[in-house]
Parts: sequence; structure tokens; C-alpha cells
Amino acid sequence: MDKWRRQLDDRGDVPGWVLITLMTAGLVAGLWALAGPALGDMFTSALESVSGG
Repeated sequence: MDKWRRQLDDRGDVPGWVLITLMTAGLVAGLWALAGPALGDMFTSALESVSGG
């Protein structure tokens, strides 16, 4: 019976990991949305300077 109770208590950890994963994905998406255009411009500028255009 004690083993069964421990298994039931461990189920509470899953929502915490799901929340951490969703929050991390949200932060990455937010940073990408803010920095995406600037990074794209830097990449284009770097390619133009290497190719001589």
C-alpha cells in the first residue's frame, strides 16, 4: 500500500515540468519575435560584405 501511495504522490511533478517547458518556449518565442528582424538584417549584411555586394 505504501508503494502505491508514493506512485500517486509522484504524479504532481508532471504539471511543473510542463509549465517550465511552456514558459521556456514562450520566452524563446518572445525573444525571437523581438530580435528576429535585427538578426536577419545582421545576417544579410554579413553575407553582402563577404560576397562583395
